[in-house]
Amino acid sequence: MRWRGRRQSSNVEDRRRMGGPTVAKGGGLGVIIIVILYALMGGDPQTLIENLPATTSSQSSQSGAAVTPADDEQAAFISTVLADTEDVWNGLFERAGERYVEPALVLFRGEVQSACGFASSASGPFYCPGDQKVYLDQSFFDELSRRFKAPGDFAQAYVVAHEVGHHVQRLLGTTDKVHRMKGRVSEAEYNAMSVRLELQADFYAGIWAHHAQRKFKMLEPGDIEEALRAASAIGDDAIQKRSRGHVVPESFTHGTSAQRVKWFKRGFETGDLSQGDTFGADDL
Repeated sequence: MRWRGRRQSSNVEDRRRMGGPTVAKGGGLGVIIIVILYALMGGDPQTLIENLPATTSSQSSQSGAAVTPADDEQAAFISTVLADTEDVWNGLFERAGERYVEPALVLFRGEVQSACGFASSASGPFYCPGDQKVYLDQSFFDELSRRFKAPGDFAQAYVVAHEVGHHVQRLLGTTDKVHRMKGRVSEAEYNAMSVRLELQADFYAGIWAHHAQRKFKMLEPGDIEEALRAASAIGDDAIQKRSRGHVVPESFTHGTSAQRVKWFKRGFETGDLSQGDTFGADDL
């Protein structure tokens, strides 16, 4: 992805040198992997973490580690991607006669406090609607490459754009509409609504890629494949096959690999917001 020489966002909060010890919960590394998968798929990591059994052992957080030049280089990339999302969404909202409120992106190491509660690096990237901020520990991208087999800078850009997509949903009122249905409909019905919410965030990530490419000519050969590989790696069916060895479709909350790829591609190929009504679509 071509990104050097463009502006960086002023909405990045660097908290990488803050933090302290983190209490270990559950089963160590195995639990960390589960929470990362859950968060990447758009779930609320705090809800999952709070339901894990605590242990008496503790571990050092990454907050004590030095921030390397490579970390700062990656932070500059993330800031540039965030700026690109600002330029695209400001333009799209303006054309619709609306005002886009830019989210902040918080870089942290080890642990962080948000309006949605406490989170650790195990939470993976997440968007908190309470403070309209995206939270990201850079170590997640190592997991994305090694464990999820989805390397590449544009795979990272897709993750940022997906979380910003959740911010767009909040501004449009979609998130609140879905969350208000919790407890009013059956679990299966709510799961189905959650799937549509996640697929729409993938669509919005594709919308960003479409318009950013037109504006900045940023894409290099293989970039879209990197994003599609990342989208495929976090489908409900792919994760359940890895963790359970079989698939339970009625428990899906975020969409299959094929669905996530399909909606990102639709956004990228059309660039048309009217094509992203996942809630009205008969065929996901």
